[in-house]
Amino acid sequence: MRNIIQGDLAYNWHPCSQMKDFESFPPLVIKSAKGAYIALEDGRTLLDAISSWWCKSLGHGHPLLKRAIVDQLDAFEHVFFGHTTHEKIVQLSQKLAGLTAHLNRVFYACDGSSAVEIALKMSLHAHQIEGKTKRTQLMGLENAYHGETALTMSVSDLGVYRKPYEAILQGYPVLKGIPYVANQQDSLWSDCSAIWPAIEAQLAVHQETLSAIIVEPIVQGAAGMRIYAQDFLKRLRVWTQQNGVHLIADEIMTGCYRTGPALASEHAKIEADFVCLGKGLTGGFLPLSAVLTSSAIYALFYDDYEAGKSFLHSHTHSGNALSVSVALAAMEVMEHLSKAGQFKALEKNLSQSFQDLAAEVQCLVQVRNIGGIAAATLVNPNQISRLGRRVAMAGVEVGVLLRPIGNELYWLPPLNLLPDEVIDLQNKTRQALQRASYI
Repeated sequence: MRNIIQGDLAYNWHPCSQMKDFESFPPLVIKSAKGAYIALEDGRTLLDAISSWWCKSLGHGHPLLKRAIVDQLDAFEHVFFGHTTHEKIVQLSQKLAGLTAHLNRVFYACDGSSAVEIALKMSLHAHQIEGKTKRTQLMGLENAYHGETALTMSVSDLGVYRKPYEAILQGYPVLKGIPYVANQQDSLWSDCSAIWPAIEAQLAVHQETLSAIIVEPIVQGAAGMRIYAQDFLKRLRVWTQQNGVHLIADEIMTGCYRTGPALASEHAKIEADFVCLGKGLTGGFLPLSAVLTSSAIYALFYDDYEAGKSFLHSHTHSGNALSVSVALAAMEVMEHLSKAGQFKALEKNLSQSFQDLAAEVQCLVQVRNIGGIAAATLVNPNQISRLGRRVAMAGVEVGVLLRPIGNELYWLPPLNLLPDEVIDLQNKTRQALQRASYI
């Protein structure tokens, strides 16, 4: 095992990491993973409380998803999607189109950032085709995060990710004063009329130049699982429709039943012009993302090649057959679990367990939850440096994989987590806080 770690640190550069941190917290060497648990080479087992960066919606090694990949391998693993098709991708696209009433065109990519980039480009390009040449601006929300390409970072508002590259990023406007809530029982959830005039005033400044507004519907993940009012999203959608501005729903994290319904946008009973999906789309087995849009948007680009309206964004592995096949299986499993009431039961169990944990440890404030997400802010009266990292390290010692965002502790486990596993998660998180000499 030591040779593996030495080899890793000699050659690898890990994502979203300061590599010097590995001197005190070496990479975990994985032996196997099944369900909600990850087995390490040193014999320890970790409960995956974060669904391995939010993508393992059905846990590790789900047999039906594994079978879908094996079956597809017997036929073919990948043929370019530029001028071919196959049965599984048609079936998946039909299923994705069924998630909304009008978004029946699907454009595939490989990762979430690229899906968002595609939607942003489609919006700008569509307005260009329509002759609306003034609509060149994009707008994001405060505390938003949409990806790591230049355009997606330009509509994000988390300085830790964008500050080093601001010289090359577009200076797009940011919508501020978002009505954050703790849960669906918060009064703001159903009525944010008191704050709406201030929001509308900001929108009015850019009314004539906006191409699109992009949102993470209901939950802003990288900001620390901040939940905002569905009434805000509903009002924002009405405004965009009245003013000829596209709404892009970045459902990379929130989609695929993470907040309860198939799409988080459903909380507000709205339909965006573009929906971006990824992460849980394949149950985290393989990379795949998708952009859903309408026939009306699609029709703008449909013309003779010489008209110059083609949308020429391309990925080598767009529509990869293995990814598509496992995504189709994952969607079917998630649909079944939803109909069986699994996600409602998980929401209730997670909420209660997290509330109980907060009451017990007395160091978690601003507790919030929705669907398969629960979060809170770690109280830090002694100003402990990088407290979240300290809790994560303690978590590994007691058998739970936590990755707080700054001082925001959250649970985002597999959606098929069992009731006794929720209890295990609660106990191990408590032990992690204790071991971190925090309570």
